[in-house]
Amino acid sequence: MKVVVIPVTAYQQNCSLVWCPETQKGALIDPGGDLPLLIKAVKQKQVIIEKILLTHAHIDHAGGAAEAAEIFNVPIIGPHKDERTLIEMMELQSQMSGIPARAFTPTQWLDDGDSLTVGNIIFHVLFCPGHTAGHIVFSAPQNNIVFVGDVLFNGSIGRTDLPGGNTQTLLSSIRNKLFTLSDNTVVVSGHGPNTTIGHEKRTNPFLR
Repeated sequence: MKVVVIPVTAYQQNCSLVWCPETQKGALIDPGGDLPLLIKAVKQKQVIIEKILLTHAHIDHAGGAAEAAEIFNVPIIGPHKDERTLIEMMELQSQMSGIPARAFTPTQWLDDGDSLTVGNIIFHVLFCPGHTAGHIVFSAPQNNIVFVGDVLFNGSIGRTDLPGGNTQTLLSSIRNKLFTLSDNTVVVSGHGPNTTIGHEKRTNPFLR
């Protein structure tokens, strides 16, 4: 798997361009905005985008999804159906944040245990609520990498003070889903630097 992380919007949200080097087929995970930056990266790497993947529906992660899907003529896959209310509130989120966005209907909702492909890459879907009600993550264990959105960060965890958030639910998601992955799994978070599952097990002050 090839990965380029592209921070977008004033929130510096990590949109991930991922692709299969054998097929050049790829996906954008959480295109929150700044579409010209994403288009430039896709062209530079000569990636054939085949889908948009969403971990959750906060505007900094999903604000550019509708536009990206139109530009690349691809489906929006995810998040979980419990994010429907946040998606329906996309225009309101836009007014509150100043990030251009509009509502959309995902081509496919995802749930725990689902799997999907990007080229020859296989992603497994883990349902990890707590930051939002319907947050999911994309795990590729054969590549030792997981894209976690705002569930887990280097030395921290996602906010739980927003609608749909719950601290104990989030901690349970991390311990029962993410911490079952191998310690050397690279964690690509929605903000900030990468980390690993093992590092967070050993050092994260919220989880030790």
